[in-house]
Amino acid sequence: MTTDRDETEFEPQHASSPTHHLLNELQLYGHRPFEDELDPRPLPEGKRIAGAIADMFDALVATLSDTRLEPDLENLLWSTVNLFHRATGRIERELDDNEQAQRRSQCEQNGSEVGSVELERLTAEGVTLMERRNAMELFRELATDQFELHTGSPWRPRAGSLVNHRTLTSAMIDSRDFLAAKHRAETEAMLPSGSKVAFTGGVDFNDHFLVWDRLDKVHAKYPDMVLLHGGSPKGAELIAAKWATTRKVPQIAFKPDWTKHAKAAPFKRNDAILALLPIGVMHFPGSGIQDNLADKARKFGIPVWRFGGV
Repeated sequence: MTTDRDETEFEPQHASSPTHHLLNELQLYGHRPFEDELDPRPLPEGKRIAGAIADMFDALVATLSDTRLEPDLENLLWSTVNLFHRATGRIERELDDNEQAQRRSQCEQNGSEVGSVELERLTAEGVTLMERRNAMELFRELATDQFELHTGSPWRPRAGSLVNHRTLTSAMIDSRDFLAAKHRAETEAMLPSGSKVAFTGGVDFNDHFLVWDRLDKVHAKYPDMVLLHGGSPKGAELIAAKWATTRKVPQIAFKPDWTKHAKAAPFKRNDAILALLPIGVMHFPGSGIQDNLADKARKFGIPVWRFGGV
């Protein structure tokens, strides 16, 4: 039977096509990758990150200053930096899991296309995790600068260390190169290259001008200087740590492990410092702990530079 008009009432109901459903999802929610699909979206630009961080801190300071909540301001600013510090650690743990998955995949390679594709996917996933971690470290670094700008004190985590991996390239060839580069980057981040100079001084020595002056002179002689110190919470080593933060000099704090070594902890710490073979030891007045480091350094043939009437 034919007809010369449309009979819409007889048109069957069509289900939504998969393409139509996908487009609706993208319009509503943006890109949502599946578990085995990498996210192609770019990372935020550095200028936008810097602007966002500055706005966050400015908003908190402007809102809480000169109010009854001002005593809580510094703690809130510290927590803001810690937010990015914890996010960096979470991504770092994901990256460690990815490394283990790559190692397992390497061991299971049997020449099949499936195994090869899986290893390639894990490698690509590792690269994007590294890029995300590096971006989050930039957030943390800029937030740290804002914290110091508004409080006058450097930001420090309550546990662990601040490590920056953003110098690592993400241009990898295969999985083995990826893992080797990851290990190399972590080693270099924890132990920066350069002229290592050890610093020791007592907790009661507080001559800021002398410490800064001598450190500036050593830094002028060794522009690639890396400062090694004992991480004391006060005194000469705290002054040295603040100098390094201000001058943007890499520093490594060797805090005594009292739990593991008990009373021997400071002397074990001295051994750890000298194991890096510094080019010299800056020795300021202190106790037998400082003298122990200087005596051991001389036995290694490491020059000891005495300051402050030691």
